[in-house]
Amino acid sequence: MTADGTTKSPRGGTVRSRVRGRYGARGHTGEARGADGATALPSTDRRRLVLVLLLAVTVGVFTATVPLLRDWFDLRVYYGTVDAWIHHGGRIYDYRVPGTTYGFTYPPFAALGMLPMALVGLRTAIVLALLLNLAALAVVVGFLVGPALRRHGWFGLALTACLLPLFEPLRDTFSFGQVNLVLLALVLADARLLARGHGRWAGVGIGLAAAIKLTPALFIALLLLGRRRRAAGVATAVAGAATGLAAWAAPDASRFYWTDALWDTGRVGRLAYVSNQSVQGVLARLAAPGEPSRALWATAVLLVLCVWAWRTSRALAADDWAAAFALTGLAACLVSPITWVHHLVWLLPSFAVLLRHRRLRIAAALYGVLCSSVVWLWFDDASGLDGFLGSNIYTWITLGLLLWLPVGEAVRTGTGRAAAPVPPAVGARRPAERHPGGRRARVTRWHREAADPASPSGADPNDVPQVRRAAPGPP
Repeated sequence: MTADGTTKSPRGGTVRSRVRGRYGARGHTGEARGADGATALPSTDRRRLVLVLLLAVTVGVFTATVPLLRDWFDLRVYYGTVDAWIHHGGRIYDYRVPGTTYGFTYPPFAALGMLPMALVGLRTAIVLALLLNLAALAVVVGFLVGPALRRHGWFGLALTACLLPLFEPLRDTFSFGQVNLVLLALVLADARLLARGHGRWAGVGIGLAAAIKLTPALFIALLLLGRRRRAAGVATAVAGAATGLAAWAAPDASRFYWTDALWDTGRVGRLAYVSNQSVQGVLARLAAPGEPSRALWATAVLLVLCVWAWRTSRALAADDWAAAFALTGLAACLVSPITWVHHLVWLLPSFAVLLRHRRLRIAAALYGVLCSSVVWLWFDDASGLDGFLGSNIYTWITLGLLLWLPVGEAVRTGTGRAAAPVPPAVGARRPAERHPGGRRARVTRWHREAADPASPSGADPNDVPQVRRAAPGPP
């Protein structure tokens, strides 16, 4: 017993200090403190309610004053295209939004999937698109950090509901009426199937996403890189079947898309437009008002794909499929000729990986930048060093995550010891196990962390029943 009433531990230090080192400490203000002494989230319901109300007011003021609201522009393109095709005998790729040069740019199967809009009016279509995006966002958040939110109860859900609307790619996705959240949900559904061992249907979501927009096709390469050949075959077959169905339903439109529209990036928009946060966008702004070099762009894309293959192989070698899917989303944004800001919802899995590895300050800093709409400061002029750095800042974030996203690292607690692995949630099926040569089958990191992908370490065994108590470490 020490002078202050604490008990000496045989491993050194006091019991109180060791408990604080592992589980954090609680200050006199009622706020939880982490192992590094940094103030975390408030611990009382009253303080939590005050924080949520303050955030809700902040979000409301910010949304009403700062963002550019897009008036459902992309949804108007979809609706006008389907309406002209079905009700007026027009062709899919001939429609233009009145007063603009913008028309439909997706593969024909996307138009086929949007046919239900021909049955309703524009306002109803807007409401349905809003509900569909909300449902897709709920699925995405549930896949990425659902168990962690459930552990924090109403406070976790309220905090997430306040923070997500500030994220510019999400704001633009909703106000444009875009489809990227639906595609992300389809891809993550396949990731979930692979993690839980339901490999029979894995690949369907990726195949459908690739048939709607070409960018998610890179996830088929991920499946091949990870030797999930069956899932890759299913994804390829589904994408091919969907494309074939569209060719049967709209043969002229399919012929025009695959031979002409696909190669005409001018149909999508100006490459140098500040919203284009891809490698091609960076090169186009450097070359403006001229055209960027295609050879230089192809070289840059090849380099990005090499980095993606290297980093993804490391993730797969560590059975870290969560990081592998996140890295693939990052690479897809970089190599696509045009990646508008709203396409950057593909960065959300990377934020989940950062949270899982306790890179909270990095995640918060990147989140703050991606909420700021800072790239629009260079809307008129992206020349000079400040324009090169500032107008491309979302691209630099994507590239930085591709290079340095944590992959296969052990997350450590405040004591410096590696945290005990989190087994699958109660009732969850394990992935299909193989026993080549009698060796023990491995369970993927994604599945090991299925119980709590956001915070697999530092959990209190008394609070989380499904987490096994760690065996005492060496003295």
